[in-house]
Amino acid sequence: MDTKEIKKLKDEEIGEETARLRRALFNLRAQVVTEKVKDTSQFRKMRGDLARVLTEASARRRATRTAAGTPKAGGSRRKVKS
Repeated sequence: MDTKEIKKLKDEEIGEETARLRRALFNLRAQVVTEKVKDTSQFRKMRGDLARVLTEASARRRATRTAAGTPKAGGSRRKVKS
């Protein structure tokens, strides 16, 4: 799944895709234990897809937070006087 496809997804679909990828990654790890994995490159591809989906979800959360006027995390630091 590439970035363009992920950006087209709705928020609920991103949550479903995240759950699906995590479940698939878990199943792939279980297959390693039973020695049934033939294509080990699936791990990297699946982790990359999961990272892209999570990055988009994080970007959307950040965008809604700034649009609502909520300060970003870590914004309560004291400013040093010069």
